[in-house]
Amino acid sequence: MTEFSAQADIQTYREAARHNREEEHLQGATLQLPNYGQLVATGDLHGHRRNFERLQNYCDLAHAPTRHIVLHEIIHEEPQGLAGLDLSHEVLLAAARWKTEYPDQVHFLQSNHELAQLTEQDISKGGRIVTYSFLAGLRQTYGNASDDVADAVMEFLASYPLAIRTANRVLLTHSLPSPAVMGMFDPTVLSRQPTPADLRDGGSGYYLVWGRHQAADQLAELARTWDVDWFICGHQPQEFGYAVVHDRMIILASDHNHGVMLPFDLRREYDLKGLEESIRPLASVA
Repeated sequence: MTEFSAQADIQTYREAARHNREEEHLQGATLQLPNYGQLVATGDLHGHRRNFERLQNYCDLAHAPTRHIVLHEIIHEEPQGLAGLDLSHEVLLAAARWKTEYPDQVHFLQSNHELAQLTEQDISKGGRIVTYSFLAGLRQTYGNASDDVADAVMEFLASYPLAIRTANRVLLTHSLPSPAVMGMFDPTVLSRQPTPADLRDGGSGYYLVWGRHQAADQLAELARTWDVDWFICGHQPQEFGYAVVHDRMIILASDHNHGVMLPFDLRREYDLKGLEESIRPLASVA
């Protein structure tokens, strides 16, 4: 059973945030991974405890020192009924603890839900404002110390990069801009430190994590601009675990019983078919 201590958990979030900020190969808002080892890509998690445990079991980082894991959209689960509590902070804390144990192997991506929590932007889902529900879950767990814990959580969420790229020309982001906003999107947001304006509605970081329904010509343009071949994202729900979009982009979902992960070799050259063939159902992991 997970144990909670406000003082200890605040320290965990702050230590994990420091590790995120001090990633050796962080350039602006993009983390560059080494050209060896393995990367396990995931989609939205939304507090799915069993799938998070499966990811930990599969990665076995204690015995796989060159394996990396990328997590995003960890928070905002859908509890049963309007009176149910969102306790997805329990999974967020477990992820932060994992980061402090393996700071060079556990990585995060900024997502729309985590960015909304960070910037106090209301999101309505299933008849509830999920940002309020998340804070209510913190209050249930930490009582009078919940505001201090929330401050540490926000520091942790603010430390996430916007993108992770690999030497074999794969770019991982939570999503990509919608076609309609491309004229207002600044692609250099990945190569510099985002400003507060970048992360609010109308900013390039905001457009990046909220985008949907990408077009083929747009994906080709972004691939040229960022000098990559393939995109791996989440954000857009996938009932059966994943989708391949315009022969350029793979969308993963990890937040339900058909959720998946995508382990791939950081040394090997891939075409899109090779990446798709590497996708594995999380239910196959003990």
